[in-house]
Amino acid sequence: MEYVAQIMPALLAGTWMTLKIFFWTIVLALPLGIFVALGEMSKIKPIKWLVEFYVWIMRGTPLLLQLIFVFYGFPILHIVFPRYQAALFAFVLNYAAYFAEIFRGGMQSIDEGQFEAAKVLRLTPFQTMMKIIIPQVMKIVLPSIGNEVINLIKDSSLVYVIGLGDLLRAGNVAMARDVTLVPLLLVGAIYLLLISVCAFAQKKIEKHFSYYR
Repeated sequence: MEYVAQIMPALLAGTWMTLKIFFWTIVLALPLGIFVALGEMSKIKPIKWLVEFYVWIMRGTPLLLQLIFVFYGFPILHIVFPRYQAALFAFVLNYAAYFAEIFRGGMQSIDEGQFEAAKVLRLTPFQTMMKIIIPQVMKIVLPSIGNEVINLIKDSSLVYVIGLGDLLRAGNVAMARDVTLVPLLLVGAIYLLLISVCAFAQKKIEKHFSYYR
């Protein structure tokens, strides 16, 4: 127990970095994903092609490669990000592409008659999306979004590649220094706790949207 108490501050500091990456990725990537999904469904061909190319690149290359490219490659183009901002930039762009595909599938499953009914009721496009379409889409896409959120918690460990002190890096440092597996067992327990909290929140949110049937 004394050893656990000794390494726990470093693990908690790493957990805080993991949570920051997780929180801001969700906050920024979800709305960006909705806009990207609308771009994919746009009738303006150049916008549609540009957005589809972006999604193709983000989904077709590993997130690890994207992190390396943003932090080590962008400076060649005279675009320099600090480590945390580079990680967040790469995560948001990557997850927005995945969220966009999920939202696009949800939006395309909505019956066209609902859009026509909204026009009859003289609702603006914004009102139609916010009051009629988005609530129904959320009901449809929540399981898929929940899976991506859980993946995000685990993917956050990739920030080690650009030297950020996340949870897994803190555990690896303690393990290498003290030659024991205890830090990694604690890291696993913390990850399980974080994922359990997300799964619980997902069930609550799904229940909230369950009245849309």
